[in-house]
Amino acid sequence: MIVAASSAILALMDVGNPHHILLRSAFRADREDWIIPSAALPELDYLSAKRLGPEAAAALHADLADGRYVVQWGEPGDLERALELGRAHSELSLGLVDGIVMAMAERLEARAIATLDLRGVAGVALKGGPEIWPRDLELGPLPTARTPQSLPPAGA
Repeated sequence: MIVAASSAILALMDVGNPHHILLRSAFRADREDWIIPSAALPELDYLSAKRLGPEAAAALHADLADGRYVVQWGEPGDLERALELGRAHSELSLGLVDGIVMAMAERLEARAIATLDLRGVAGVALKGGPEIWPRDLELGPLPTARTPQSLPPAGA
């Protein structure tokens, strides 16, 4: 499961965005695994019209209606967890939408969160440790943790 924040969907829509090609490739590879939290829809609607124009917003509406994107309507615990994350990380000034994206990622045991807003998401250690796309896609596969017992002997 990949939980997509507004910024990632906007990058998918905008061929001029520097992350467009990488996110488009990831989206096409696992389209059915991508979800948009319903809490992100008003933000996505507003920003697509403001940044990309009314035609782009209309295309987004059509894509949503046609099921191109899967919308996750959430559960009551998502709001509680989002608020908890906001209180625990008040120094990050997490918005409610970011908190819900993170809460859903934890609940759904998401493989990744797709977002360009690293300010909040990258500053929070989430249950399950989802990757952050496109950041982690650009870095390549994440290394596996090595315990001290698995380190090679000194001088080897």
